[in-house]
Amino acid sequence: MSRISPSKPLSASLDKTNIVQRQLPWLYAFWKFSRPHTVIGTTLSVLGLALMAWALNDEPRSYPPLLIVLTLAACLCGNVYIVGLNQLEDIEIDRINKPHLPLASGEFTRSMGRGIVAFMGLLALTLSGFLGTFLTGTVWASLVIGTAYSLPPIRLKRFPVWASLCIFTVRGAIVNLGLFLNYTMHLGAPAKQQVLGIGVPEIPPIVWVLTGFIIVFTFAIAIFKDIPDLEGDRLYHISTFTVRLGAAAVFNLSRWVITICYAGAIGAGLLLSTKINPVFLIGTHGLALIALWVMSFRVNLQDKARSLSFISLFGSSSF
Repeated sequence: MSRISPSKPLSASLDKTNIVQRQLPWLYAFWKFSRPHTVIGTTLSVLGLALMAWALNDEPRSYPPLLIVLTLAACLCGNVYIVGLNQLEDIEIDRINKPHLPLASGEFTRSMGRGIVAFMGLLALTLSGFLGTFLTGTVWASLVIGTAYSLPPIRLKRFPVWASLCIFTVRGAIVNLGLFLNYTMHLGAPAKQQVLGIGVPEIPPIVWVLTGFIIVFTFAIAIFKDIPDLEGDRLYHISTFTVRLGAAAVFNLSRWVITICYAGAIGAGLLLSTKINPVFLIGTHGLALIALWVMSFRVNLQDKARSLSFISLFGSSSF
């Protein structure tokens, strides 16, 4: 008995270890499936706009913690739906451009991918429905555009202008304005801050500056992100700007567009009278501008890893 009884807890311990070992590869594959740079971008948008709405409110009050948690959850689920649907439709292309992704590598089956995408989409729509009209509109609009971007027969990603328009419309206008209005309404915008007294909060100038910045910035990222995908896009007749103009031309265009964005933010800090600290605004964007140019000279357009790391550092899109 003394030899048998200790074997039970040991066996149970080994079973638990095996469960962890079996589950970690799946979780890592799911992390890759969610496209981490887009998760980071979405998280920063949700948290940054929450802070901005609170700072700009004339009568600031505490956020219900559950509001930010559920808003983030809804947006991240929508994010996974959009990038997951794109991967489902691009499996053959990704085997050339991004063979590390779970569907392209075979870590996930097509049916698993479909299940994750369907579940995340439904969860995003359900969660947003509990948090008010503005978040519901933000999530629904983002998912509709994301679906049109990837899914045949529309599949707007085939056309460079429409593809860019999808990305900067979602990241620039819909996310920034929708989340700001969502947070402001939950904070309780005073009547004097509501447009025409109809319950829609007034949007301060600095939020319009942010929206314009992100729209232009996201255009640069939207065209730059296709540089590492040149080979597969050309083979499968995806007419990106990189395919049409060449990698070097698109890289230089992206770099100058981002430069204009940072210069515009610095100009806003000098000219606008807002509750945002101008020294912080000017200083951070000035440093980012310097870093952009220093790091851009180190990018090798033939090296996919370096190109992707540059994209991840300077911007993220949902697609």
